[in-house]
Amino acid sequence: MLQQPIRKTLDIGDGRIVSIETGRLARQADGAVTVSIGNCMILATVVANDEAKEGQSFFPLTVDYQEKFASAGRIPGSFFKREAKLNDYEVLTSRLIDRALRPLFPEDYFCEVQVLVSLISSDAEIMPDSMACLAASAALAISDIPIKEIISEVRIARVDGRFIINPNRSELEASDMEFMVAATEKNLMMVEGESNECSEEDLCKALELAHDAIRIQIKAQQELRDLAGVKEKRDYKKPIQDEALREKVNAFAKQKVYEVAKGKYSKHERTDKFGTIKDELVEYLKNDLNLTAEESLPELTKKLASAYYGDLQYYVVRDMILDEKVRLDGRGLEEIRALDMEVDVLPSPHGAALFTRGETQSLTTVTLGTPLDELLVESAAKSFDSKFFLHYNFPPFSTGEVKMMRGQSRREIGHGNLAQRSLKKIMPTNDFAYTVRVVSDILESNGSSSMATVRGFTGTNGFGCAICQTCIGYCDGSYHKGR
Repeated sequence: MLQQPIRKTLDIGDGRIVSIETGRLARQADGAVTVSIGNCMILATVVANDEAKEGQSFFPLTVDYQEKFASAGRIPGSFFKREAKLNDYEVLTSRLIDRALRPLFPEDYFCEVQVLVSLISSDAEIMPDSMACLAASAALAISDIPIKEIISEVRIARVDGRFIINPNRSELEASDMEFMVAATEKNLMMVEGESNECSEEDLCKALELAHDAIRIQIKAQQELRDLAGVKEKRDYKKPIQDEALREKVNAFAKQKVYEVAKGKYSKHERTDKFGTIKDELVEYLKNDLNLTAEESLPELTKKLASAYYGDLQYYVVRDMILDEKVRLDGRGLEEIRALDMEVDVLPSPHGAALFTRGETQSLTTVTLGTPLDELLVESAAKSFDSKFFLHYNFPPFSTGEVKMMRGQSRREIGHGNLAQRSLKKIMPTNDFAYTVRVVSDILESNGSSSMATVRGFTGTNGFGCAICQTCIGYCDGSYHKGR
């Protein structure tokens, strides 16, 4: 016989009730909850390994959000008629959850954690992505996995001058401001969104209202945790530390790192110089241990020294920026990198531009197509055709690396979406006759390649015509007649 589920409800405004429940589904997970509103139901599970892998030096967190087509009474349109890899919308939602959850874990916690969030019942009017992070956080809250704080995430939109928390689809289509906000009880963790135009006052008001709504959701999670009887978080084996070794690393390398950080070196020159300091550090530590040239540092000492050297680089650069107002490449805070923009760089594409800012470079192309070229965007609850879409590619040579290429990474999808959200606000209205595809190939990267994509698009020779400068296309003006 199944045990009685534990349930907590909360009102998110306008009489809309959200239910958070645990104890009925997925009971072998470390934490599992369902979050429901209307006919929308989300299942979130979280499982963590008891021990970190040997030699683990980073926190391996995996977050996957997936929409089951059965949740909306639909069968996937693919050849195999089953859910395949995550689509772009699911990847973007996974990233929204990941960015909010990751800072909650202790810095010395390296056990692998997997968070799986699934839409198991769909409501045509409910946006599930705004509830997904609440579900993931609640699953962590009622588990014994060590987290420092509880969070939640909401969408806030302005519709006809009124701010609405977690608006439905119809309301969202009529909004002129939309932001996803994640926060703890005291601090904002993440903000992502878009707006036609908004004042600083309106933005601050939106963030304040979102934070107030998040606090209500956090309180509900705390009460659910108390009802579930979760008292303590699990102990975990902390990485070995050697403070005497850390002091030696700092004493030897701090000034050397500072001199390189403040020097006006290119990215690769700086990387090489930091690498030389690291080699010198290894020799210094070998001499300190009276090792011969043929002998190697003990493996543990080598790993710890490398980690401490990485920490030292971070804090030296951070302090230099905060205390001296000098950035990593020697620029002041108000200096910009050298800019260079070229159009008509490719003969065949409809529009092509090359944008370079310092050591970041984007080759951007624009292609105009017919309505037959529209992109089908499919989710469990809704499918629609998009006339404007942007693809962002980040090949390994852009950072001088060798990596296997296995399709687009989550980072590429996320950065492409960031640029697309910026650009779609300047696109023509829905009755525009063309489909527009933008492709940004990052040829060099040393910061802000997504914004280089935006500038590359606005520089293509397909952007703007002689009549309005706000449309895409090699038009002869016929599109604008009578407007």
